[in-house]
Amino acid sequence: MIKFFKSVGKEMKLVTWPTFKKNRRDTAIVIGSSILFAAYLGLLDWAFSSLTQLMM
Repeated sequence: MIKFFKSVGKEMKLVTWPTFKKNRRDTAIVIGSSILFAAYLGLLDWAFSSLTQLMM
């Protein structure tokens, strides 16, 4: 078990962590994409709901 944790420690030192600026940019992209996708789906839902109401 100790060998495993030593191995994990060595691997963690080799990881290239993103900078704060890159992390903030990527987070903004994900949030922006989520908002756009939600708006698109909301628009489709509204359109199909309206269409269904007109048919009834």
